[in-house]
Amino acid sequence: MPDLTPSIRTALRSSTLLALVLGFGLSVAPIQDAQAFGAPESFAELAQKISPAVVNITTSAMIAAPTDGMPMVPEGSPFQDFFDDFGGPGRGGPQRSEALGSGFVVSEDGYIVTNNHVIEGADEIEIEFFSGQRLKAKLVGTDPKTDIAVLKVESDKPLPFVTFGNSDLMRVGDWVMAMGNPLGQGFSVSAGIVSARGRQLQGSYDDFIQTDAAINRGNSGGPLFNMDGQVVGVNTAILSPNGGSIGIGFSMSSNVVTKVVDQLKQFGETRRGWLGVRIQDMTPEIAESMGLADAKGALVTDVPDGPARDAGIKSGDVITHFGTNDVTSAGDLTRRVADAPIGEAVPV
Repeated sequence: MPDLTPSIRTALRSSTLLALVLGFGLSVAPIQDAQAFGAPESFAELAQKISPAVVNITTSAMIAAPTDGMPMVPEGSPFQDFFDDFGGPGRGGPQRSEALGSGFVVSEDGYIVTNNHVIEGADEIEIEFFSGQRLKAKLVGTDPKTDIAVLKVESDKPLPFVTFGNSDLMRVGDWVMAMGNPLGQGFSVSAGIVSARGRQLQGSYDDFIQTDAAINRGNSGGPLFNMDGQVVGVNTAILSPNGGSIGIGFSMSSNVVTKVVDQLKQFGETRRGWLGVRIQDMTPEIAESMGLADAKGALVTDVPDGPARDAGIKSGDVITHFGTNDVTSAGDLTRRVADAPIGEAVPV
C-alpha cells in the first residue's frame, strides 16, 4: 500500500485534514437484471427542484491571536494604534475567525444536516438560503465518529426540504449530483457518477460513496443526490494532492446518516449498540488455518465482560451472521451492531 502523506489527505474545509485512503480487495459478482441508462439530457430541472433546500453555512469563533515573531506593544505606547489598525497583535488579544461549509434542510420546521467539522468549535452559526435569506442556527447535536451534525433554525414559515433516499440501492456507475458552496463561491452544482461503494476512511462506522462529481473545500456537509432528488450521501472528504478536486470525493452514505440524524434530533447524541468483542478481518491465511472455505466474517480476538461473554462467545470464534444478515468483514459487523436496537436480543 503506498504511503499517503498528509499533503494528499484533504478535508473539504480548509482547516481540517480528513481523508485517509485504505487498500481494498475487489471481487466481481455476476450482474443480473442489468438495465442501461443513458446520460440525462440536462440536470437543470433537478437542480431547480433541490436548490431551495441546500444552504451555505458560515461559522465564526474566537481564536488566540498569533504572536510568533511579532513584537508586543506596551499598553499606552504610541505604536499601539499602528499595530491595531494594521492587524498586528498589539495586546495579543483573541481574534474572530470565519469558516464556510454547506448543508441541507431535512424538515419544514428547520432541521439542517451538515458535517461536524464544518461547525466544530464555532460559537456563531449563520445559514444562508438559496433565496438569500439568512438565519442564525443553534447546534442540536454532533457525532464526530461519522462527522455528522444537526442544526436548527427558527422560521416563521415552512422551509423547503429534501428527503433521504436508500443509499444501498446506488450502484457503481449511477448518476449523482452534488450541491454546495465550494471555495466560498456560493451555490454551485456538479454532476458525476458513483465511482465506488463501501469506502472506509478512518472511522469505525464509515460507509462512504466515492464519486467523481466535482466537490471542493466548502462543499463539506452538502448533499449528494440521486436522479430522483433524494439525498444519498453527505459530502465529507476528497483525496487530492493539491487541495482541489481531482475527481475522488467521498460522501457518507445516507443509510448511515439517517440513523445518526434521528438520534441527534431525539437525544442530542448518538446511542449505538454494543456487542462487547474485539475483532479483526479474516484473511485467506487465517481462514485456511481454521479449515474455512471463505475468508469472510469477523474473527473474535478478545471477549471482555459484556453481552458477548454472557452469550458464550469466545476468543477464536468467527462471527459470520448477525441477526438475519451475513457478516462479510469486521467493519460490516461493527456497523450492524451499532445499528441494532439497544437491549434487543439478536441471534449471532
